[in-house]
Amino acid sequence: MATTYDFPSDLRAGQEELHQVRAELSALLKRLPWSVEPLDGFSDDAGWRKIERPASPGWTADEQAEVEKLRRREHELAVFVSTHRFWSEVAVEHRVEARTQLKHAHETPPEDEKG
Repeated sequence: MATTYDFPSDLRAGQEELHQVRAELSALLKRLPWSVEPLDGFSDDAGWRKIERPASPGWTADEQAEVEKLRRREHELAVFVSTHRFWSEVAVEHRVEARTQLKHAHETPPEDEKG
């Protein structure tokens, strides 16, 4: 049976926000044109698979700023989570398991929130 870890609330909150920021960034990038700068469309079937892209109007300054803001926050949160003092309390050989549990901690509420 796997060990259950009592993650500090700030670490859980940081991981949850990291999930949210990554989802928001992913959704934004899917909505934006494929190229940051305006570029003509192209088609290339010389490789192992055909690649086609329509013309791209590029990203607006606001879109670029939003992507940069989300990427910066994602980086801040990733550093916070990965360098949190909690990890020094976990034996080295159990850190991967603990990190994996933290990544999925949002799927199950903490003990004090269960009904």
